[in-house]
Amino acid sequence: MDFETIKYIENEGIATITLNRPSAYNAFTETMNKEITNAIKIANRNDDVRCIVFTGEGKAFCSGQDLQDVDEDTNHADFLRSRYHPMLKVIKHTSKPVVAAINGTAAGAGVSLALAADFRLVQPDIKFVSAFVGIGLVPDSGWLYMLPRLIGYAKAMEITVLGKPFSGREAYEWGLATEVIGPDEWDEKVKAFAQNLANMPTKSIALVKRYMMDSMNESFEEFLEKEAYAQRIAGLSKDHQEGVHAFKEKRKPTFIGK
Repeated sequence: MDFETIKYIENEGIATITLNRPSAYNAFTETMNKEITNAIKIANRNDDVRCIVFTGEGKAFCSGQDLQDVDEDTNHADFLRSRYHPMLKVIKHTSKPVVAAINGTAAGAGVSLALAADFRLVQPDIKFVSAFVGIGLVPDSGWLYMLPRLIGYAKAMEITVLGKPFSGREAYEWGLATEVIGPDEWDEKVKAFAQNLANMPTKSIALVKRYMMDSMNESFEEFLEKEAYAQRIAGLSKDHQEGVHAFKEKRKPTFIGK
């Protein structure tokens, strides 16, 4: 795939999207927002892709918005609607599990990108930085929606308003990160984590993603009906049949994502 600001590679069921502006610490530009959106759509259309991984080239994961694109005449609302909202919606709505492999500093909207993923892998000493309130802005790109849902209101307020940077190790301790991986094992363990997801029943994971998010905004009674509907779909899948057969035959299942 030919992209200007990202690298896109499909291999063994995993689509890896690498933010590729290392000299600018992988800061977002309009082109990058659009290329990430297009890359997710490509991955989502390909049945062979069963897991999506985000990471950054060089020392940073993503330093947020490139401020060269912003000036005092910028309409920040339109900026978000045209650049970030389409990207974030396609990430959140993809049926594939999404992993943020946070290899270096994540700041501002770079943190928001990590929050949009389903899983976050971190190196112990990388830094997360809330860069919004310090320049008189409101955290955006889904930050205020996702962060309190992941770690609770009190800690989310502390991180967002006080703005103290925190490490990958702290993110793990607070339940924000899934796993802490040392630099020497990084590539190997990120690949193994993604490969494990790619080998799981993809349709089941897609249903979990969709309805777990719905559950946060609906009554218990409404959700139970959705749960029943989701289970009916999962029950008709080939992966469910394989799982049952494997259980009865006392062997490891081989899922195909259908």
